[in-house]
Amino acid sequence: MKARFADAAKALFAKTLLESPGGPRVDFTAPAGEPALAAPDSVSWRVFKNPVALFVGGVTAVILELAEPRVRTGVWEHSSFRTDPMTRLKRTGLAAMVTVYGARSVAEAMIAGVGRQHARVGGVTPGGEGYQASDVALLDWVQATASFGFLAAYHALVAPLSLEDRDRFYAEAAPAARLYGALGAPASEAAWEAQLAAMVPRLERSAIVLEFLELMRGVRVAGPLSRLQHPLIRAAVGLVPSEARAVLGLGREWLPRPLELPIIRAAARLADRTPIPGAPPYQACVRMGLPGTWLYRR
Repeated sequence: MKARFADAAKALFAKTLLESPGGPRVDFTAPAGEPALAAPDSVSWRVFKNPVALFVGGVTAVILELAEPRVRTGVWEHSSFRTDPMTRLKRTGLAAMVTVYGARSVAEAMIAGVGRQHARVGGVTPGGEGYQASDVALLDWVQATASFGFLAAYHALVAPLSLEDRDRFYAEAAPAARLYGALGAPASEAAWEAQLAAMVPRLERSAIVLEFLELMRGVRVAGPLSRLQHPLIRAAVGLVPSEARAVLGLGREWLPRPLELPIIRAAARLADRTPIPGAPPYQACVRMGLPGTWLYRR
């Protein structure tokens, strides 16, 4: 059973989060000894190693991003989410892995490239509001929702984290956030809650959110975890703050069903103890002179 799950977790990392047709290949073992933007003993390295939390938290983050009309228009009109959601997810997953586990020089180069892409993206929402992807307020929201989604998924499904560790997680994201241009991204849980409260009046219900969720239901997820695909998506919706769910009209039918969360938690906790040779967390440990299994022993 554990071997089968390990294979499924490896496939989820490789096929769902990392591989991108025509995209870059990143060697997380090089340059040897070069630190990442976050340290090996950081909360970030602990959280991002879990493929179940990454999948669920990533969906939660996108739901919140798409609730903001300017972000929603930019994502839907200037990316491949609608036409090729899996490729978009893979690119986003790879970017997250490089940001957290990649050597600093590699991460900085990738983030600079993302910034150049954002500088070319802009337009007008259906409601007539202009936007630029490089707008600091929008970058702050995207960064905040990503941090919240991944952290909330790990906290709820893998292992509860203390407030101190949750604050550390937000603070650890600050160096990368600044590189992305998110100069006001939250550096603590309280700062995230304040940002959410300030943003809720700007959030809007949109059919695009439901379209995204239906696309995610149809995306093929690797191996045995495919049986958990719909429950994983419901778990992601369940992590969206209730005030945002209310605005979006995501009712009880979108929430986890009885017994689903215990099954997901069991899978996520097993994944947290299952080293995946070749995955970025394993390779990054090797780059730093640690055993590849180091993160999975903590």
